[in-house]
Amino acid sequence: MGDRWRVEVDRSICIGSGMCAGTAPDGFRLDSARQSHPVAPETDADESVLAAAEGCPVEAITVTVAGSDEAVFPPEE
Repeated sequence: MGDRWRVEVDRSICIGSGMCAGTAPDGFRLDSARQSHPVAPETDADESVLAAAEGCPVEAITVTVAGSDEAVFPPEE
C-alpha cells in the first residue's frame, strides 16, 4: 500500500448510517442530506479510514492508492 490514498464514496448507494464518520471523524462527514463524503479526496494512509470503509454496511466506500488504480478496499480478487 502507498503512503497516500484516494477515498471515494458512492453516494448513489450511501444510506447515511454515519458509521464512517463515527469510525473516522477526520476522514468523513455527513452533509445535510445525510450522505457521506470524504473530508479530502486524498489522505495519508490511515487505519481509521480503512476501518470505516470495511465497516460501511452497504460497501459505498472505495480506497485506492493515490496516483494508481491499486485497490486498498475492497481488495482485488
